[in-house]
Amino acid sequence: MEEKKAKNITIINLTEIENSVADFFVICDADSKTHVEAIADSVDEVVEKTTGERPFHAEGFENAEWILMDYINVVVHVFQKEIRDYYNLEALWADAEITLA
Repeated sequence: MEEKKAKNITIINLTEIENSVADFFVICDADSKTHVEAIADSVDEVVEKTTGERPFHAEGFENAEWILMDYINVVVHVFQKEIRDYYNLEALWADAEITLA
């Protein structure tokens, strides 16, 4: 994410949250659809290269406003800034430990 100049990279640790959907969310935002796609493609490439894993599920590549990549224990969210502000996942999971990268 940093290599592709992602902004506001945030890690939400959900391990202490009962019935959470994953252990961690990694969230960032970008300036445009092209930027969102570039970040998501980079995450996919780096994760596959370093761990051999591919996302269990991915969605949002069609409009690239919010790309979600589900690696089971870690879910990556790449947003356009306005969409991230609208959904505000940090507030939704405010009980979790939130770390700015």
